[in-house]
Amino acid sequence: MITFPSDLNLGPIAPALVVVVTGILVMLADLFLFRAEDRHNTVWVALGGLIVAFLVTLGLWGQVSGGPITAIGGLAILDRFALFLDLILILVTAIVMLLSAEYLVEQNIEHAEFYTLILFSVSGMMLMGASADLMTLWVSFETFSIALYVLAAYARPKVESEEAGLKYFFLGAFSAGFFLYGIAMTYGATGTTRLMGIAQFIQANAATISANNMLYVGLGLILVGLGFKVALVPFHQWTPDVYEGAPTAVTAFMATATKAAGFAALLRVLFLAFPQLSGAWSTILALLAVLTMIGGNVIALSQRNIKRMLAYSSIAHAGYILIAIVAGGAQAVSAAMFYILAYALMTLGAFAVVIALNRGGAEVVNFEDYAGLIQRRPGLTHALAVFMFALTGFPPLAGFVGKWYIFDLAVRNGWAWLAVVGTLASVISAGYYLYIVVLMYMRPAPDNAPDLGGAQGTAGLAVALTLIGTVLLGIFASPIFNLAQSALLAAR
Repeated sequence: MITFPSDLNLGPIAPALVVVVTGILVMLADLFLFRAEDRHNTVWVALGGLIVAFLVTLGLWGQVSGGPITAIGGLAILDRFALFLDLILILVTAIVMLLSAEYLVEQNIEHAEFYTLILFSVSGMMLMGASADLMTLWVSFETFSIALYVLAAYARPKVESEEAGLKYFFLGAFSAGFFLYGIAMTYGATGTTRLMGIAQFIQANAATISANNMLYVGLGLILVGLGFKVALVPFHQWTPDVYEGAPTAVTAFMATATKAAGFAALLRVLFLAFPQLSGAWSTILALLAVLTMIGGNVIALSQRNIKRMLAYSSIAHAGYILIAIVAGGAQAVSAAMFYILAYALMTLGAFAVVIALNRGGAEVVNFEDYAGLIQRRPGLTHALAVFMFALTGFPPLAGFVGKWYIFDLAVRNGWAWLAVVGTLASVISAGYYLYIVVLMYMRPAPDNAPDLGGAQGTAGLAVALTLIGTVLLGIFASPIFNLAQSALLAAR
């Protein structure tokens, strides 16, 4: 006999369900509503569904003021942490779709399945943030990963895109094996896959837990699996090749949404299931943070392709976020989530400028193509300069405020040396971020400079939105940080 959980309450996962239904509606609209020449209009169906999901998320915010709500027999949980993540993911996905609308046409890869895959992927990411069980986390992990494997190879028959999809698939499957084996080891050690159940087991067996090697191995393997998704060193090898080969719109999505979902899962697992073992995992993550910040920034210095540079940049920023997790304390989650939002706006803005400059299917990705850009596209030049300064951490932009919150948290909680390393890593990053600015403003354009696009259409709108967000989030940071803090109180 098939049995169902007694509290099969789907209300708490309504935002993710809306996104899934939207993905299905996009496919149906492509089949029955739009002709082939009108296929580009499917993006508006997708954006309409995201608006509905955004409104549903806002409507649920007040319902969890009294505490989290469980769903599907306790496998999923709705709290303000999950809802804050949903808001970030919906915002990121909407901007990516604005980036994609004209880009897909120019690259001759416009198909409605693109938007469906994006929506299915983000639904898995939203469920990762709401997972209260390691198995729910695993299903969510695979849901968004499988869609991303296809998206990375979406520009086929381009060899670079096919190679990106293949590399991401094989390395992703390898990391997924580590993750699943970690879940199995954790279950064998504790007898449960529920996050709170694991924490209760550790607390009840505190006297003997240090001898439970299976539990520590399970935690280590889970960290490897999640470390791959957020591109921590040394689990980052896939990132530059996949980011370079994938369609630029997909790269923008992977660099931001995947990182947000991966860190949300990491926060859930470490702070809910393994808080009593923080002495063990904080030391390991501190070492990974140092390797990630220094490694990502140093290797980025040698890059001459802006997509590869932003790939290594994303690796370095993962190290900054990791500092907040290591530092812990009452504001760890809020500082991490605020920085994820700031990073998403800055990085999406940089990719938006790259896409806006494309013309005739030719991607403008080599550093030399940006020489003398101020003479050809002054508006996009100023916008990209702002994003480069923000990613470096110049005040009063969002990147500066995000790093301030994280480094201040580290200093106050006894990890001052980690904040110093983060500051030095930020100084290193100026070497490649500001090099782009120097090229645009101080070097003449080459004689064979490519013909460039401009800041119009949906890509131009994405540039404007991310630019406004990057500036305003830095100047008016307190309201958003307070919102992130309220998410923290419910999450813990």
